Formats: sequence, C-alpha cells, structure tokens
Amino acid sequence: MKCELCEREMELTAHHLIPRQYTKRKKIETSSTIDICSPCHRQIHALFDNKVLAKELNTVEALKSEPRMHKFIVWVKKQNPQKRVTVHHQT
Repeated sequence: MKCELCEREMELTAHHLIPRQYTKRKKIETSSTIDICSPCHRQIHALFDNKVLAKELNTVEALKSEPRMHKFIVWVKKQNPQKRVTVHHQT
C-alpha cells in the first residue's frame, strides 16, 4: 500500500488526524485515520504537539502543505523504502 503523505509503497501505520489523547480529554469521538509510513508518522510527532495536530493539522492536505512537513515529504520520497529513515526535530 502507498503512504498517503509520501506515496511510497511500504508497510503502513494508522495516524489519527486528531490525536487520541486530545479526543479522550475532550470526551469526543475518536477521529478518522490515514495510512502512512513509519518515517512520516515519526516525523509528524517529532515536529508537532497534539494540540497543533488537533487544531491545525487535522487533514492530509494540511499536513502535506505545512512547510516543514512538505520539506520532509519531498526528501523522504527519494529514500529507499527498505532503509530506516532518521527523523529530525526541527524548529
């Protein structure tokens, strides 16, 4: 299957568009998920806290267009899906 962010063919994980921690605290229904690769998933959580993810980056389009995430996606698309990718905390 293809990652919904970087579009590489590889094993995928489910990413809640609104973090579960946020939905539990607010006592609201769990959000929908997208299927993304582990490097994209780790990069999202390295860059953004749950509050930002819940309020600002809760769609595939918002994640793809966020400048730091966009830069990562462009880079990771060129990487070998068989190799482990190191994610970086960026400011």
